Amino acid sequence: MKEIVLNHPLITHKLAILRDKNTGTKEFRELISEISILLCYEATKDAKLHSAEIETPLEKYKTKKLNEDDYAFVPILRAGMSMVEGIIKVIPNAKIGHIGLYRNEETLEPVEYYYKMPENIKKRQVFILDPMLATGGSAIATIDRLKKDGVKNIKFLCVIAAPDGVKAVQSKHPDVQIYCASVDRKLNDVGYILPGLGDAGDRVYGTK
Repeated sequence: MKEIVLNHPLITHKLAILRDKNTGTKEFRELISEISILLCYEATKDAKLHSAEIETPLEKYKTKKLNEDDYAFVPILRAGMSMVEGIIKVIPNAKIGHIGLYRNEETLEPVEYYYKMPENIKKRQVFILDPMLATGGSAIATIDRLKKDGVKNIKFLCVIAAPDGVKAVQSKHPDVQIYCASVDRKLNDVGYILPGLGDAGDRVYGTK
């Protein structure tokens, strides 16, 4: 699968403000949330609808509706939480799981320290949320863990991706579709995306 990049003037505009080092914490959070909403719209283009009958103020009407209970959002802690506020507005009854990972300083491999998923996670369409897809290590570890629990329908949503991360995820998990607002130029020597936007977690929570 080729990654799906949202190519839209509004996205370009919002990314420009998001990347700016002078953008404050409040506005940064709002922009992450807004872009997440647009990513969710794109990722649900193939959503299955179920027949339903409703009653308008004038008459009964046969239509189609989404079964929101079929969906689960899984933010990768901590930066992934910044995407939940926006995306939950699109499918407000979706369940939310959490996974926490840190990088082992010696092996550079992701180490899981927290994992809590909704009941029957294997039956749901799961959207993994993380603003940045850099090396792909955390994304792959999260997908590995979800598949171990029997999850078959997984999509990965991020704001900015590096070519290395996209390639790594696609190589290990070609069945997982990646949605992003931009694929940037490259990773630098310490794993930051260029031009990127810095450390998303620090900028969201004002910790640096």
